[in-house]
Amino acid sequence: MTLSKPKKASLAPQGNLLIEWASMHMPVLDQIKKRFTQEKPFEGVSIGACLHVTKETGVLVETLVAGGAEVSLCGSNPLSTQDEVAAALAEKGTNVYAWRGETTEEYYWCVNKVIDHEPQITLDDGADLVGTIHKKRKENLENIKGGTEETTTGVVRLRAMEKTGTLKYPIIAVNDAYTKYLFDNRYGTGQSTLDGILRSTNILLAGKNFVVCGYGWCGRGIALRAKGMGANVTVTEVNPTRALEAVMDGFHVAAISEASRTGDIFVTATGDLNIIKKEHMVRMKSGAILANSGHFNVEINISDLENISSSKRIIRPNLEEYTLQNGRRLYLLAEGRLVNLAAAEGHPSEVMDMSFANQALCTEHLVKKAEMEPKVYSVPKEIDELIASLKLEAMNVKIDELDEEQKKYIGSWEAGTI
Repeated sequence: MTLSKPKKASLAPQGNLLIEWASMHMPVLDQIKKRFTQEKPFEGVSIGACLHVTKETGVLVETLVAGGAEVSLCGSNPLSTQDEVAAALAEKGTNVYAWRGETTEEYYWCVNKVIDHEPQITLDDGADLVGTIHKKRKENLENIKGGTEETTTGVVRLRAMEKTGTLKYPIIAVNDAYTKYLFDNRYGTGQSTLDGILRSTNILLAGKNFVVCGYGWCGRGIALRAKGMGANVTVTEVNPTRALEAVMDGFHVAAISEASRTGDIFVTATGDLNIIKKEHMVRMKSGAILANSGHFNVEINISDLENISSSKRIIRPNLEEYTLQNGRRLYLLAEGRLVNLAAAEGHPSEVMDMSFANQALCTEHLVKKAEMEPKVYSVPKEIDELIASLKLEAMNVKIDELDEEQKKYIGSWEAGTI
C-alpha cells in the first residue's frame, strides 16, 4: 500500500461507504466488473491512471483490479481528490498518490510517482500523464502499449500531438464516445456545475443573468440546467454554428464584452485560456460571480483579477471576494478551477457509469488488440452501442428492433417513390 501524505487513516471506512454508494448507482460498470472477475483480462498488466479521485473513480479502479490489473493512481486536478476515496483505495492495495489541495509541484510529483510504476496502459483526464511521459519521462514510452483519454481538453491536446508527430503510442478518445459526451458532458457537467455554484454561494438562480462562455456539450448542459432553474441565460461563442444553435435553442447570444456588463454569474466552459480577463472584469457589476467548468484553471485570468484588485478575502469555502480598485467586488469560486469537482462532487454516479464503462472496455480493447499506430482513435462502435444497451437494460427500458424487411429496405437503394 502506498498513499503519500494520507489525510487520516480513519478516512478509509468513509471512503469505502462512498465507493459502495457509487457502485449501487453504476450498474453497467458492475456488470463489466463481474465479467472481469471471471476472465481476468488484465492479469499481469500495470495500469497508470491520472483521474479525478472520486467515489466513481474508486468503482472504476476496483473494476480494473477485479480484472487482474495493478493500478497506480494520481489526481488530475489539485482540488478534485476526495481524500476518503484515496484512503480507501490505498488501504486495499492500490498505489495512490493524491490528496486535496496539492501545490503544482506536488501535483507533478504525484504524476511522476505513477510513471515510476512503469504502466503499460495509461488512463488520463486532461493529458497531463501522457504529456509528462512524452516531455520528461521518454524512457517509459517503450513499455506503454496504449492509453485512453477522458475529457475534451485532453483529446484536443492529444490530437495536437498526433498532428505534429509527437504522440508515440495509441490513445482511444473516450470523451468522443456518444455514451460519454452526450451524457457526461451535457447532463453531468450541467448538473454538477450548478451544484458547485450553489454549494459555494447558496444564491438563488431564478431571475439571475447567467452567462455561459462556450456552447460545446458542456456549455449546452450548463445553459440548459441554468434555464431550468429560472435564470436568464446568455451564451457567448466564437463558433458561428454553435452560436446559431444557441439562438435557436432559445438563448440570448452576445459577445463577452456585452455580456460582461449585465451578467450576475459567469461560467466558462471552452477549453481555452483568458476567456474572462481584465477588460471584462472592470465592466462587471459589483457582486458578479465567476466560475470555471473547463478542465484547466486558465479560462478566467486570475492574474488580471489579482492585478486590478486592492484586497481579497475568503468569505466561505470555495468563495473568494476580490475588491477591485474601482470599488466593485467580484467573487471567484474554487480558485478558478473546475467548479463542479473542486466545490462539489463531480458528475453523478449514474452518468459516470457510462463514461467509466467506456474506460474499462477500451482498456480491455487496448490490451487484447494487436499493435496499433500511435494516433488518436475513436471508441469502437460496438463498445459504444453495448454500453448504451446495457444502460437501457439497467433502466428497464425496452426499445424496438428492425425486422428483416426493414433491414433490407434501409440497406438498399433500389426502392424509390411508391
